[in-house]
Amino acid sequence: MSTPAAFADTDLQATMRSIIQRIATGPELSKDISEEEARLGTAAIFEDKVDPVRAAIFFIALRMKRETAEENRGVLDAIRDYTTCVTANVDEVVDLADPYDGYNRTLPASPFLPALLAACGAPTVSHGLDTVGPKYGITHRHVLAAAGVPVDLSTQAAADRLSNPELGWTYVDQAQFCPRLHDLVSLRQKMIKRPVLTTVEVLAKPISGRQKTHFVTGYVHKPYPPVYAMLARHVGFDSALIVRGTEGGVIPSLRQAGKYFAYHDGGEEVGVDVDPVSIGIRQELRAVPLPDDLPEAEQSGDDIALTVNVRAAAKAAADAGMAALAGEKGGAYDSLVYAGALVLHHLRRQPDLNSAADQVRAVLDSGAAAARVK
Repeated sequence: MSTPAAFADTDLQATMRSIIQRIATGPELSKDISEEEARLGTAAIFEDKVDPVRAAIFFIALRMKRETAEENRGVLDAIRDYTTCVTANVDEVVDLADPYDGYNRTLPASPFLPALLAACGAPTVSHGLDTVGPKYGITHRHVLAAAGVPVDLSTQAAADRLSNPELGWTYVDQAQFCPRLHDLVSLRQKMIKRPVLTTVEVLAKPISGRQKTHFVTGYVHKPYPPVYAMLARHVGFDSALIVRGTEGGVIPSLRQAGKYFAYHDGGEEVGVDVDPVSIGIRQELRAVPLPDDLPEAEQSGDDIALTVNVRAAAKAAADAGMAALAGEKGGAYDSLVYAGALVLHHLRRQPDLNSAADQVRAVLDSGAAAARVK
């Protein structure tokens, strides 16, 4: 991909030098940069105009001084400048953004949420990549690949799959929709700490609907909902559902009260308390546990201490998810009921969570969602 026209007449190397001189001067003297400077600095890295040391300093310095709203927007704008964006042949799309660094304490059921939502009449795309820090955990890509789902489709092919009424859902990998960003995985690994990219990359919005696109993501720490809501409005998502989920994902704890924030039609986000018991979910565990018989984690050559054998855990998650889609009761089934109900209610397809949960259970018990994977 060639440099976007906005950067063609800019000395990106000189811009980066100026930026680093201001943002990397200590806790009291560091200065914020403008939205456009954050965009240009990120573009300089994407264009390989600065060496990896300066690139790492840029991201670490932003994190150490705490990124401003303008800086977050600028970095996200640069990502969007290099993202292949496609409109699917459907009116509305649910954009499901689970943590790109995956799960390492529980088995994720969320990779199968798009198939469930599609069977409920809500075309859905999920996205991610193979592995990235800080967790290097079980990702959507790992689980879906273990289930035999294509995970290397081009953005257009993924949009075509989503537009197919017999399927209605898809996965698209960052390596396909934004390869310049994906090329930074090794640099991010060396940086160790979580950079601004981890926050904003989930809002790249590779596939949109003809009329509306809805952003669904998770969080753990309290400062993040207003950040995600601001960025979702900035990108143009018509609505956003931001769930306090297990390991930062889109599925709340199954054993205790939770919370989500949501906005519609670009308005302000509103917080809502939820309780799994209110829709008939009673579980002793917060999520699907890792199997006790998983083999030891495979250690990589770069000294990353993995806490879970990703390949084996992904296969276990795929088996549990497919069983839940086919109506088998248990933690994965309840996880899909809970998250599916939240999304359907948010989309205003059902008047309340109980009605939404009833619809999801009926779809799961019918096997219709499992058929969309097979």
